[in-house]
Amino acid sequence: MTRPTILVVEDEASIQRVVRTYLESAGYQVISSENGAEALALAQAHRPDLIILDLNLPGMDGMEVAARLRERSDVYILMLTARAEEADRVAGLKIGADDYLTKPFSPRELVARVEAILRRQRRAAPPDNVRRFRHLTIDPDRYETTTPNGPLELTPTEFKVLWELALHAGRVLTREQLLDRVWGIDFYGNERVVDVYVGQVRRKLEEATGEPLIETVRGVGYKLVDQPA
Repeated sequence: MTRPTILVVEDEASIQRVVRTYLESAGYQVISSENGAEALALAQAHRPDLIILDLNLPGMDGMEVAARLRERSDVYILMLTARAEEADRVAGLKIGADDYLTKPFSPRELVARVEAILRRQRRAAPPDNVRRFRHLTIDPDRYETTTPNGPLELTPTEFKVLWELALHAGRVLTREQLLDRVWGIDFYGNERVVDVYVGQVRRKLEEATGEPLIETVRGVGYKLVDQPA
C-alpha cells in the first residue's frame, strides 16, 4: 500500500527537521520546501495527500500559497501559524485550509492532526446515494454538486458539510454533530470552524441559486431547507 505523501512548507530549518522526523517515523513520505513558489511547484509535481503550510513564509506568504493552491487543487491543508489572533485563523480557513495549529506546537499533536485529516478520505459515502432537491443535486461518489445554473465549486470540507446537511434536510444539526461527522471526534480545534464553513457553503449556494438554502437556528445549529425534488 502506498504511503501518503506530505508536503511540509516551513522556512525555519529546525522546525522543518522536527516535523519531517516525526512524520517519517509515523510512516509518511515527506517532501519539503522553504518558500511559497517552490511549494507550489512541488505540489504540482508530486500531488501530495496533505500540505503542512507555515503562514509566515518569506516572499510569498502562506495565505497567498493557500489561495493559489485552492485555484487548482482540493489537497488538504494544515496551517502552521505563530499568529494567535482569531481573525488570522478564520482568514486561513476561509481561503480553504482544513485545520490549523499555532506555534509552538507538540510534534505528536501535529502527527495526530495529520492522521485525523487523512482519515476523512477513507470515509466514503455509500454508492447510489445521490440527493436531489429543488435547487441542488449532490453526488457523494463524484464529489459533485450541481444547481439549475451549473456546477457548484466546493472544497472537500465544504462538500462534506453540505452532504451532512443534505442527509438530514429539514432537521437541525448542532455544531457538535457537524464537528463529529465532518471533522471526526478526534478533531482538536473548536466549534468556530463549523460556523466558518457553513457560512462559506451558504454564501456559495445563495450566489448560485438566489435562495437562502441553509437556515441558522439560533443557539442550536443549522439545517438545509431546500425541498426534495
